[in-house]
Amino acid sequence: MPQVTWKGVITFGLVSVPVQLYAATEEHSGPALHQVHAKDGSRIRLKRFCEAEEKEVPYSEIAKGYESPDGRQVVLDDEDLAELPLPSKKVVDVLAFVPAESIDPLMFSKAYYVATADKAPAKPYVLLRDALRESGQIAVTKVTMRTRESLAVLRVHEDTLVLQTCLWPDEVRSAQGMAPDEKVTVRPQELKMARSLMDTLSEDFDLSALHDEYQLALQEVIDAKLAGVEAPHLEEQAEGGEAEVIDLMAVLRSSVKAAKGEHGRGTKGGRAAAGSEADAEATDAGASPGDGAAKRTRKAATGRSGAAAKKTAKAPTPAKKSAAKKSAARKAS
Repeated sequence: MPQVTWKGVITFGLVSVPVQLYAATEEHSGPALHQVHAKDGSRIRLKRFCEAEEKEVPYSEIAKGYESPDGRQVVLDDEDLAELPLPSKKVVDVLAFVPAESIDPLMFSKAYYVATADKAPAKPYVLLRDALRESGQIAVTKVTMRTRESLAVLRVHEDTLVLQTCLWPDEVRSAQGMAPDEKVTVRPQELKMARSLMDTLSEDFDLSALHDEYQLALQEVIDAKLAGVEAPHLEEQAEGGEAEVIDLMAVLRSSVKAAKGEHGRGTKGGRAAAGSEADAEATDAGASPGDGAAKRTRKAATGRSGAAAKKTAKAPTPAKKSAAKKSAARKAS
């Protein structure tokens, strides 16, 4: 079990829930790399050097400092930081309950599992969890961890409360000017083909099967260098020049065909993609989106009717058979 990151109380109204937080995620560090001199491979050491005394100082003597605009220096030690007058240091005070979709995912930062504190009653925890789950809402809070106060939300993950720290609203940069400013018209057949591609690519997708390929590639290079052989490398790709005008429908059709090949032509999704592709082609030629399927149905029906007509024309009727037999008898006599 991971170490406790924070201990305190969640309060909403007069209800208090003693809790402790555990980090909910961990990042893969991969092979440990350190700084070396490229010339000879010797280690590079970072030393804490005091300018006034011109000597190295131990980490235990390091504090925080602030220099004011007029040049005055203020030193803040661990005790100063630990005694900041912040109510959110030991209390997660619920400010409001809002719909989950009202918080932009851009604001989300680090997640922590919320567990009940030692010997704390479970009912207040379960009450808050079930109320959030039933309402479909999340709780907006503030919490101070280490030396930073953060906006945070409380939400439910499976049967556990999760405290997710967030950026403050003014820390999210504006997206103004990022989207293309030119007027672009997306045709219905292009949108339909794009949706078909989305459906085909999403077949049998398993998020848990994904892994960090960078760490594997880095380990391969390290192993090759240790073995004294040439390290694997990525093939060089031609750099793109100026933006080219592309036939979007042609690219989408090729993408759907490629995706169908990967997922198998006999699947339901492959048949759906093929139908959407034919419909898009019909629409691209000026017909309505449903005309592709309609034409295929009419063609099949016409083919069956034509075949039946030919078969009927070839097969002689009983009357014709009888007349032919009489004519043959007269000639014989």
